[in-house]
Amino acid sequence: MFTAPEPEVRDRMLAARDHAHALLGLDLAAGGEVWGYAGRTLSGPTDAPGGPAWLRLVSEVAGKAGGKLWEGPKDAEASVPAVVPPPRLIGLADWSADGFGYRGELYELIAAPPVCRSPVAVGDIQLPDAWWQDLHQALDHLATVPTSRQAVREQYIRRRVPEFTGVTPGAITFTTCHGDLHWANLTGPTLTLMDWEGWGSAPVGYDAANL
Repeated sequence: MFTAPEPEVRDRMLAARDHAHALLGLDLAAGGEVWGYAGRTLSGPTDAPGGPAWLRLVSEVAGKAGGKLWEGPKDAEASVPAVVPPPRLIGLADWSADGFGYRGELYELIAAPPVCRSPVAVGDIQLPDAWWQDLHQALDHLATVPTSRQAVREQYIRRRVPEFTGVTPGAITFTTCHGDLHWANLTGPTLTLMDWEGWGSAPVGYDAANL
């Protein structure tokens, strides 16, 4: 989670959020603004026809609105089973304006908060044994999901591992992973795996190592 961007970006994204509400038939709810890096995303609670929900707005410069990160949440909704579990994507709206492409993603509201407000654990993490069992099972189920998406390329692993460890990797086994598993992307004490932009294939154990 990041601070609000410079005023020009903030104003543009807030206007785009209003447009997303109109397209998806939503009403703004109290709860503040949750910003992504440099104002690329803006998220927050909203009121949908079916009840409380969560709206995530993502933007890119026109011509770059697409690709792996852009389509990640939509692909996850189609491919990742609820047993994992990801948040349910219940609405989607795309449009372009003023040289930017936008996507509004409407999710079911997850009641449980993130385990931490930052990716790195702060203090002593206290979670029940059942939560850890659920996480193990979630990653096991995710590993079986077929996908052509790549979370981490083999060339990257073969370049970076020797830089940091001095060891040249042997054969690398890949499986399907979340790709950005950290404490702010996990809820507790009820488990949900958030933020599915970058999921895809990665070395076995990559998610656990990243966490």
